[in-house]
Amino acid sequence: MSHSHPELSEPAALEKGTTRIVALGGLGDVGRNMTVFEHEGKILIVDAGVLFPEENQPGVDLILPDYSYLRERWGDVLAIVLTHAHEDHIGAVPFILREAGEIPLVGSRLTLAFLEEKLKEHRIRPRSLEVKEGQVEQFGPFNLEFIAVNHSIPDALAVAITTSAGRILHTGDFKMDQLPLDGRLTDLATFARLGSQGVDLFMVDSTNAEVPGFTTSEREILPVLDRVFSKTERRVVVASFASHVHRVQQVIDTAAAHSRKVALVGRSMVRNMRVAHELGYLTIPDGVLIDAKQMENFKDNELVLICTGSQGEPMAALSRMASGDHQIRVGEGDTVILASSLIPGNENSVYRVINGLMRFGAKVVHKSNAMVHVSGHASAGELLYCYNLVKPKNVMPIHGEWRHLRANADLARLTGIADENIVTVDDGVVVDLRDGRVNIAGVITVGYVYVDGQSVGDITEASLKDRRVLGEEGFISIVVAVDSTTGKIVSGPDIHARGFAETEDVFDEVKIKIVEALRNAASDGVGGSHQLAQIVRRTVGQWVNTTHRRRPMILPIVVEV
Repeated sequence: MSHSHPELSEPAALEKGTTRIVALGGLGDVGRNMTVFEHEGKILIVDAGVLFPEENQPGVDLILPDYSYLRERWGDVLAIVLTHAHEDHIGAVPFILREAGEIPLVGSRLTLAFLEEKLKEHRIRPRSLEVKEGQVEQFGPFNLEFIAVNHSIPDALAVAITTSAGRILHTGDFKMDQLPLDGRLTDLATFARLGSQGVDLFMVDSTNAEVPGFTTSEREILPVLDRVFSKTERRVVVASFASHVHRVQQVIDTAAAHSRKVALVGRSMVRNMRVAHELGYLTIPDGVLIDAKQMENFKDNELVLICTGSQGEPMAALSRMASGDHQIRVGEGDTVILASSLIPGNENSVYRVINGLMRFGAKVVHKSNAMVHVSGHASAGELLYCYNLVKPKNVMPIHGEWRHLRANADLARLTGIADENIVTVDDGVVVDLRDGRVNIAGVITVGYVYVDGQSVGDITEASLKDRRVLGEEGFISIVVAVDSTTGKIVSGPDIHARGFAETEDVFDEVKIKIVEALRNAASDGVGGSHQLAQIVRRTVGQWVNTTHRRRPMILPIVVEV
């Protein structure tokens, strides 16, 4: 995997009194967040999330951080600290525990509850430590202080990590909503206190760094939901992330105000909201929530469905509704609300779902035509506020694509932080902190780890290229039998194709070329099935590229008889 510091080599051994920071994911992507902290031979991990595949990664279910750097050192890992329960921060934990064994998990009550339900599906019983804001814990050489932050999921935490090398403040994902639904504000007083004590490295969420001003309050959505519900003649279908408790709470409250029943659709949605309700993070008025199987007992204008699929995931409930492949059929008079933002890379999938729903007659309300979603991330104004409050010695933008990281670095620069104290790097670049100073110490090799069904890490970039070629250009196989003594063709060439041409007579021209090429090879004394197969490959490749402007996968098979 390429990175922004090609001049770097592998880092030297870690010196005593130095804290080493290596992001294994989350820098350059919106997802698979995972950062490793090392000090005095011990390791602390903050977050372990997944990234969802794009259309150019066919057959891939999930993308994990590349944790091969830790493979020989699992015994040195003291804990995995989880800032909150979104998939891009906890989704890789089952895969790590499956390989590494029992590593303590540290997180808030809701974060651990969501994760433990997920781990049950993997038949993993973790060792967990529940923490809350204001709590301080010691893990070997790492002193951790947990700080309340506001995000689009309850119980999110920032963490201050102190070692003999200095203090690091890691924000996790956060924003500064001053009227949060759950009353839980980002603890700016603690940010200020830590700043007055000295923050040597500020690791800051970059996702909204390009957005000016302040992020809109979650409460601003309620009037919009109320209007949509009032104007909808039949069912309201709301698609959201299965972990977005605040959004589901707003939908339930609005449904209750309009005397509608709510049904949860999708296994992860049902599971997470059950957990959130049991722990008191989700309030459901009596008689509002029904089982999806009970929907037939109510009129369409008495129903609200909350489902997964806001990112166009192929197997999610909403995508299947859009393709007519779900028992719930949308149509005229229904309104579908996409109550989430577009994750970069998912645009085509989401628009495909929107078009499918509208083809059936449904009205689709989304962020582009109504304010049915607000971000969970701090915008530029909030980030500037934090820089001025914390006054860090050094800054490392995290969590975002390169455009987000650069924008965040520019904000830090505006508040007076010098260029040499701003570290903007890729995954795998090694950053060392010592005596309040940071320096780039080297680079380790990291890449994408693909999950395909039960396969983890077996899919390579070459495999994906082959899949893309098969999907986009088609496949041609050529079978030829030749006399091992004379080199003359005994049988064939037989050509079979998929995804290339409707009729086989299109290959009549190239068959003549194959015969001629093999005849020339025989006269030149060229033999051996491998060499002859390469001649067939080149002949077919040149013909198909010149004649059809295509580059299909070509599989030549030459049998000597």
